[in-house]
Amino acid sequence: MVSIKQDIRIGFYVCHCGHNIASMVDCPEVASYVEKLPGVVLSRDYKYMCSDPGQELIQKDIKEFDLNRVVVASCSPLLHEHTFRTAVAAGGLNPFFFHMVNIREHDSWVHTDRKEATAKAKALARAAIRRVAHHKALEVKQVPVNPDVLVVGGGIAGIHAALTLANAGKKVYLVEREPSIGGHMAKFDKTFPTLDCAACILTPKMSSVGAHENITLWSYSEVVKMDGYVGNYTVMVKRKARFINEDLCTGCQECVANCIYKEPKFTDEFNEGLGKRKPVYIPFPQATPQVVLIDPDVCLNFKRGVLTDKCKKTCVEACGDRKAIDFKQKEQFTEIKVGTIIVATGFQTFDAKRVLPYGYGVYPNVYTAMEVERLVNASGPTSGEVILRDGRQPKAIGIIHCVGSRDKKTNRWCSRVCCMYSMKLAHLLKEHTGAEIYNFYIDIRAPGKGYEEFYDKLNEEGVHFVRGRVGEVTDWGMTPEEEGKLVIRVEDTLAGFVRRIPVDMVVLATGLEPQADAQDVRRLFNMSCGTEGFFLERHPKLAPVNTFTDGIFIAGCCQGPRDIPDTVAQAGAAAAEAMVLIDKGHVEQEPNTAYVLPDCCGCKSCLPLCPYTAITFDEATKKAVINEALCKGCGTCVSSCPSGSIAQNLFEDEEVFSEIEGVLAD
Repeated sequence: MVSIKQDIRIGFYVCHCGHNIASMVDCPEVASYVEKLPGVVLSRDYKYMCSDPGQELIQKDIKEFDLNRVVVASCSPLLHEHTFRTAVAAGGLNPFFFHMVNIREHDSWVHTDRKEATAKAKALARAAIRRVAHHKALEVKQVPVNPDVLVVGGGIAGIHAALTLANAGKKVYLVEREPSIGGHMAKFDKTFPTLDCAACILTPKMSSVGAHENITLWSYSEVVKMDGYVGNYTVMVKRKARFINEDLCTGCQECVANCIYKEPKFTDEFNEGLGKRKPVYIPFPQATPQVVLIDPDVCLNFKRGVLTDKCKKTCVEACGDRKAIDFKQKEQFTEIKVGTIIVATGFQTFDAKRVLPYGYGVYPNVYTAMEVERLVNASGPTSGEVILRDGRQPKAIGIIHCVGSRDKKTNRWCSRVCCMYSMKLAHLLKEHTGAEIYNFYIDIRAPGKGYEEFYDKLNEEGVHFVRGRVGEVTDWGMTPEEEGKLVIRVEDTLAGFVRRIPVDMVVLATGLEPQADAQDVRRLFNMSCGTEGFFLERHPKLAPVNTFTDGIFIAGCCQGPRDIPDTVAQAGAAAAEAMVLIDKGHVEQEPNTAYVLPDCCGCKSCLPLCPYTAITFDEATKKAVINEALCKGCGTCVSSCPSGSIAQNLFEDEEVFSEIEGVLAD
């Protein structure tokens, strides 16, 4: 048993936390019990220890009772450990002579028996008293912050974050893997609920990014490696070969006009496969940067991506003296150093083929919502005219909500935007075609500003709302009215019977999912993902844009489904968090880092185990070396060292063993 030194003077405080703790734990009884433990000279219970009076009480007692250790039993250290450390420091003590006991989440909230909960609180407090006696004075270290910022993803979230930082005078690198920035919003015709032109809103911001002196825009590029720590990240960016020199290209598109393919022949990804493009192309008229690129998979100068020089190179001749086309261009790797990173990699839409009864990919006139966005768009493949794949204009259209959302077979979550964009498409389709529009919904979720009013507007326009989950879409007609139509079979839960509704066109309101490579991005930036696959924030309420890796922030739909206003707001918040670090000039690092003892045998077993690559091997001394700036105090190396030659501040053996003895003691 490890004894407590005679010069240790501990002050103990147990918090009622309103009724959160006091309703299940007898706080005065815990304080009375702890008062009799060795080393304790003061024991109090107080209603709200985190309040200013509670913190002032600690500071006053430190001076009045000459305390040299403090223990607070309250809620989660994640919320208030920093609060109490600051209070202890203000009282004149080293902040690491403080220890916190969680008797809310670990005790009160998980118990139903008051007597047992009180006994557990006593045990946890007893363990903390024994532990804190062995704490040592530690120092928080300051690390300088590189003022440059990396923004990963060029959708509306990345664009807004980059512009916010750049306008504040910060140097920003914006990396987007598509040929142009703009993301999904660039494909929209209008935005709900105001029906603003999406391009009219987005294009000026895209142009500002391209022209901003503080922004280095790298489209058609990807981050492939990230090393370092908060304030000092080293990032490797792969710039894919466009086969166009961006510095020489003027965006005149003479090469496109003079391509040997006189008519577009190949699938146009931007138009969701509804249109065609040439091997040399620009994704859409407002693309930023205004630089063409060449697809080596279909260009006649290449065969399966290998240069063969088979084409007459009419595009090169059209480019003339500019000489922007370079068929021998290779991908390039550029290393940059930044202090903070904002990840805004967006989302992917649900693959409608996964819901077999709805017939997507089977019936040609079943469309996804994103395909309809391009159909109704003036810059789309049909110049905004809604013409079905069989050449007809629809007279009746069914829009099916929650495709891939709120379904245990696909995704359990609500994608938040589907109800509203379905109603927006209903309005636009009715405006373009005059057709009868049916919305098949489970529940209408319209919680945003002006959203309910938009729903009322649709009712006034004569759009039909049918409450019920659609069972199937077929092309089998049972009556003359159904012949040659797509038939939607649905149980109308308001009317109380099954309906068969014939339509010419079906629109599937597909939900939002994490990007297919979200797990790779998570590992690249040392982030976490929730059970759904979206990136996980540090705290859902108090730190919604922070991640568990300091200096790395998230914004937009990579964290979860959200609409454009929420995305922009979160992007601004992420930019503000990055600016806090930059303007402060340094970051304070917790001293709960691991360190190597002199008896290290140099076995190197710890090197591959460190998730933060904080451990290196010194060939001169033949011992492991831990970079304190990279170490996050996870303890993996400490627990795995076969010779016990690695220790960790705040988790040294005598501290841990004393705590265990305290829990187990009577």
